[in-house]
Amino acid sequence: MQTQTLEEFYQSKTIAIPANLQREVGHFNVFTLEDHLGENAPRYSRRAFYKISLSRGRGFYHYADKTTEVSGTTLMFFNPQVPYTWHSLSKDTTGFFCIFKEGFFSERMRGSISDFPMFARDGKPAYFLNEKQDAEVSAIFRKMLDEIKSDYVYKYDLLTNYVAEVIHYALKLSPSEKLYHHSDAKSRITSVFTELLERQFPIESPDQRFELRSANDFARQLSIHVNHLNRAVKETTGRTTTEHIFERLASEAKTLLKHTDWNISEISYCLGFEEPAHFNKFFRRLVSTTPSAYRAVEFFPNV
Repeated sequence: MQTQTLEEFYQSKTIAIPANLQREVGHFNVFTLEDHLGENAPRYSRRAFYKISLSRGRGFYHYADKTTEVSGTTLMFFNPQVPYTWHSLSKDTTGFFCIFKEGFFSERMRGSISDFPMFARDGKPAYFLNEKQDAEVSAIFRKMLDEIKSDYVYKYDLLTNYVAEVIHYALKLSPSEKLYHHSDAKSRITSVFTELLERQFPIESPDQRFELRSANDFARQLSIHVNHLNRAVKETTGRTTTEHIFERLASEAKTLLKHTDWNISEISYCLGFEEPAHFNKFFRRLVSTTPSAYRAVEFFPNV
């Protein structure tokens, strides 16, 4: 599975590539959705940039290994590490979207944009808006559209603030239980474990290998006793270290089965299994079907 670059994004939308694209640390741009529908249907892939969209109409978002049907106004947040695509089922879809690289946010704001819950792989990327909320978020996007065309010397500082305003608007709609700061050692250990787990993904080539596969592997990497790691993760999340690892492996397995043409042996190898039979047994235990049967199921059975 390839990652779509900014250059490929502009080419797919038949938009002229900005002259300074290669020199920018954190590129930003904003568009109306209706101006770019039907131009080279988006493929299921990861992107080399963040995206926030507000869409009105009916459609399906495929995000990681999940498919979400949306109707009405939806505010969506897309993480570069998570593959996605969107299929519109409405002829009159309208809305806005903005794209930006990590540097656009980090060079002007303290912290990382990936700290926000909606950009976490297991976070909540979709927020459904009522008419009033639609009007309020649309007003922010319109300010982005006006500002991107201006000659104001500090316009990108303003645009960063508008992006942050949309993020905080969504957070206030559905407050997350995740905290940005960790109050104790167990939370910090769990946070580092989660980061190490996620750092091994996405799997983008059959030659890539998932290496840290057990609680012992992670404990050695963190230079702590495995029992200490297991207690911290269990008490912080309510699930065992092994459950986290296996669930993440199963999620990536489903993504690869659905959206690559790699054979089962290749997927088995890159996920760290020495034999395809071991992968089949693992997948059947977690997903209740075989990898081949899962791949054979039509991706869009009800459409």
